[in-house]
Amino acid sequence: MSPNEDRLVRNTTLTVMALVVLRLVAAAWTPLTFDEAYYWIWSKHLAFGYYDHPPGVALVIRLGTMIAGDTELGVRLISILLALPMSFAVFRTAEILFGRRVAANATILLNVTLMAAVGTLIVTPDSPLLVTSSFVLFFLAKVLESGRGAWWLAVGVATGLALASKYTAMFFGPAIVIWLISVPKLRRWFASPWLYLGGLTALAVFSPVILWNADHHWVSFIKQLGRSEVIQFKPAFIGELIPTQIAFATPFVFVLGAMGLYALSRRDGGALASRALVNAMFWTITLYFLWHSLHARVEANWFAPVYPPLAIAAAAAVDVILWGRRSQRVVNFCLRWASPVGIVMFACLILQANTGILTGFRRDATVRSVGVGWRTLAANIEATRARVGASCVLAPDYGTASWLTFYLPKGTCVIQPTQRIRWVNMDEPDPAKLSGKLLWVDEVRASIQPYVAQTFAKVGRVGEFKRMRGPLVIETYALDLLEQPKRPVLDNSPPPELQ
Repeated sequence: MSPNEDRLVRNTTLTVMALVVLRLVAAAWTPLTFDEAYYWIWSKHLAFGYYDHPPGVALVIRLGTMIAGDTELGVRLISILLALPMSFAVFRTAEILFGRRVAANATILLNVTLMAAVGTLIVTPDSPLLVTSSFVLFFLAKVLESGRGAWWLAVGVATGLALASKYTAMFFGPAIVIWLISVPKLRRWFASPWLYLGGLTALAVFSPVILWNADHHWVSFIKQLGRSEVIQFKPAFIGELIPTQIAFATPFVFVLGAMGLYALSRRDGGALASRALVNAMFWTITLYFLWHSLHARVEANWFAPVYPPLAIAAAAAVDVILWGRRSQRVVNFCLRWASPVGIVMFACLILQANTGILTGFRRDATVRSVGVGWRTLAANIEATRARVGASCVLAPDYGTASWLTFYLPKGTCVIQPTQRIRWVNMDEPDPAKLSGKLLWVDEVRASIQPYVAQTFAKVGRVGEFKRMRGPLVIETYALDLLEQPKRPVLDNSPPPELQ
């Protein structure tokens, strides 16, 4: 390695590590989102599957809390540190496909996107999916570089782990087939047992999730794969898709990625196999979600697995493609400002989520999902629970139940009495705790919830408390004392997917 190459690798490593440290600081400061609190409960009851997703996110959180405890940082620790192996995989992939300078730029460009920064800070199934997606791409590049069939086993392991993170990884199969078909010299793998052994390896790694679903009426598969059903076309959703991806990619990385993908599709740089791999891994998932957005909303984070190839395409636009003078000025400008703008956007998002100062303390998209104000609110709820002698706290939805479980004193009985499929891996609540006084915690509403009215003969308001972010009232919660149940407290009706 030449001195210049050594310096390039060292600077890339230091940049990634600095960004990881920035995320760790933000993680310790920022309260959990309700989904993170929900997945944290999963981590206390590890299983091979859950109602909403495969188990990858639960394992990630469990490892982090074993190191840093049941804190915001502990929940997020491993997720953030996964950016390090993710970066290694993207660096090596880009180095194999296009060279070391592309590798360095691709690694940094990926890490300054909000998809990578926020996607590893806020722990969701997309966090382990992002890192496993990077390794699927890396191992495919090793198949190309080495020509050795044994690398298909590594592809299978990475794909199986990706599937155990989120079912979106099922698109890797078609993407790989498209890649092999589109490159004549790679078609030989269809006659090789290694390709099929790789597929069996992926199936073996994923098989515990399949068995869990088989034991639970296939509920998780039905819930998630049922999203693909077209009930009614609503093309307006596609109008949300591009702006959110520009934001998640950050504007300058998005421009570079679009330019790189366009050029690579026109044979303007790199070998066919390299260009085809990037395009197949990007467009197979992207085209499906474009179709999906014609009939249903596509959440911005669903695109996580296409960001490694997007970052490589963006870096190829900088170092591989020969542009005209005007286009080259655009590329140079975007590269110069991509990192500082991405870092500033991340810092502003964290500052806004925690304080609301950037919008003058008015409401914004983050205000309900991030648990700002929950520590104070939970202290008031606990004081009320102790005062009225309630043995258990009930909540109407999984988000409120999860926040209550995380922020109330450890060991407090907290239950969502409906949608019991969400808690199927947990022990059933102690019947003795459900036979006495219960405290219902819900947002203030114009009328009493049907579940409460139908289940309890006696309902009395015992308090109201506000969840605040600075001077902004996010929500006002009502606390009702529930007594004299008229029917079982737990509603064990099957979920909609099984009705």
